[in-house]
Order: sequence, then structure tokens, then C-alpha cells
Amino acid sequence: MTDCKDFSPKILVFSTNNISDPGIDLAGSSHLHYSPNVMVISLPCTSGIKPDWVVYAVRRGFDGVFIAADGEECAYLPDCSERTAKVMSDAQAMLQERGYQPKRVRMAAICSVCAEPFTNYMREFSQMLAEMGPSGAEAA
Repeated sequence: MTDCKDFSPKILVFSTNNISDPGIDLAGSSHLHYSPNVMVISLPCTSGIKPDWVVYAVRRGFDGVFIAADGEECAYLPDCSERTAKVMSDAQAMLQERGYQPKRVRMAAICSVCAEPFTNYMREFSQMLAEMGPSGAEAA
């Protein structure tokens, strides 16, 4: 384990244009604090994420990947939640196959007014990743 004070994990967030992006933007405009090592990529729908994107991010130096899912609010697909859950499950399996801990990917529904929950998720995820240490340390 790594001392949490010596390591600040890099987190990639996959977010959606219509639902979770406004909640993440609200966190910033409300001056809620979370790590500056959080980077956000916006997509139309989280069910379009490819599990190998998650693996690629971890292999390229991100310590964790967070999927800010639309939940039942998706405007594109009625089964978005189920598809995104499969993406999550596949990504965890692919990470484990490559020697990474599957806990390095996490998902939660984030709505347009979920600034505080998003901030809390980022703090908790960052703390967990800090305790796990850098992603490269465990890869084979």
C-alpha cells in the first residue's frame, strides 16, 4: 500500500452530455472541491463506452475510471442502464485478466443536479485508489 499523502490518483470520468455533464459542471460552479487530477470525457450515452477504453486508460496512467451513467434518464436507449452495466462488468473482467484490480473502475448514476454526490464519489474513489496505489504498480 502507498501512503495516501504521497500519491494523488488520476481519474478518468466518462460522462454524458445531457445528464451527468450538467451535474459535474454544477460541482465546479458551486466551488465544491474534488481532486484536480479528475479528467472528464463527454459522450452522448454511457452505453457506447467500449470496455477496452477503460483498460487503455489504466494502461496509459489513469489510476481509476469512473462512469457517470445516466441511469434511467437516458434519452437514447431504453435499456441504457443494462448495457452500461455490461460495459462495466466486461471492463472489470478485462482489467483483472491484465493484472489490474477490477475496483479501478466504478460506476454511479449522476444526474444534472448531482453536484454534491459527484463530488463525494470523486473523494471516495480517490481515497480508495490512493490506498491501492498507482495502477502501474500491480500490472504484470
